[in-house]
Amino acid sequence: MADKKAKKPEAAPADAPKQKVNIDGNDYDLDTLSDGAKNQLVNLQLVDQKIAALQQDIAIMQTARNAYANALVGDLPFKSDKLPT
Repeated sequence: MADKKAKKPEAAPADAPKQKVNIDGNDYDLDTLSDGAKNQLVNLQLVDQKIAALQQDIAIMQTARNAYANALVGDLPFKSDKLPT
C-alpha cells in the first residue's frame, strides 16, 4: 500500500523570490513564519475552500427550491379571482 503522507516541498533555489503572504495589510515572508503560523494559514485555506464549496451548494439548493416553488404554483388549482403567474 502506498504511503499517503504528504511530502514536504523541496526548498526553492536561493535566487528564487521569497513567497510572501499579506495578513491584515502586512506582508510577511512565508519562510520566516513559525510552524504554528504556517499551520494556521493552511487551516484558513482549507476553511475558505470549504466555505466556497458550501456557497456553491447553497446556490444549487436555492435554484432547486425556486424550481419546486414554481412547480407547486403550477400544480395548485386555479383561483378565478387571481390571474395565473
